[in-house]
Amino acid sequence: MLDQTRRKSAALYRMVTPEHICPFGLKSLDLLQRQGFDVEDHQLKSRAETDAFMANHRVETTPQTFITGTRIGGYDDLRRYFHKPIAAPNAASYQPVIAVFATALAIALAATWAASGTLMTLRAPEWFVAFSMCILAILKLRDLEAFSNMFLGYDLLAQRNVRYAYVYPFGEAIAGVLMIAGGPLRWVAIPIAIVIGGIGATSVFKAVYFDHRELKCACVGGDSKVPLGFISLTENLMMVVMGMWMAIR
Repeated sequence: MLDQTRRKSAALYRMVTPEHICPFGLKSLDLLQRQGFDVEDHQLKSRAETDAFMANHRVETTPQTFITGTRIGGYDDLRRYFHKPIAAPNAASYQPVIAVFATALAIALAATWAASGTLMTLRAPEWFVAFSMCILAILKLRDLEAFSNMFLGYDLLAQRNVRYAYVYPFGEAIAGVLMIAGGPLRWVAIPIAIVIGGIGATSVFKAVYFDHRELKCACVGGDSKVPLGFISLTENLMMVVMGMWMAIR
């Protein structure tokens, strides 16, 4: 069966110009090759050549794949042909949050090891929270307008004072950095973390568990597909708990 699959051939038409190399064309080529196909790679090297191809085959996009003379379609169609999963455009995803927390944990452990030669210290979980806050703040700050638009949908203080939606990411970043620095600077970080974390946790709890609203969380930025809920609540509670812990410690 594997030998038969490898003897199959496919024709791929994709846009490759000095100005633009179609990423979906490259993905289609890679997928076909991984499925064992010999690919006739037809590169459309100009806008005019691409338009002529689309007009001739009565299609609106490239790339286009043909297998045994039958048009399969674009990259998503090709994935369906091979029974590969396709994510819906607006489907909820926790991938950004997983990426943030996994990276923050790895950085915290690496920093702890570099500083003390062991992972068994209180600084590891403290740095994990602080690094998480910094990364999340960066994601919010890369498009502050988009973040504020989404944040205003559920944050109670931002709805009363719109400017708070613009202040929040800076507060999160400052608190995170000062938590990493430690020492006397923690007394600046502590109230910031407790206040913005407490307001955020209250807002999320009300929107999700009291009002039962289905919203997207602005925790990883304004283009987030992360559902507002437990993860969002956890982010804010982490700041509150971290602030209280540093005050006690």
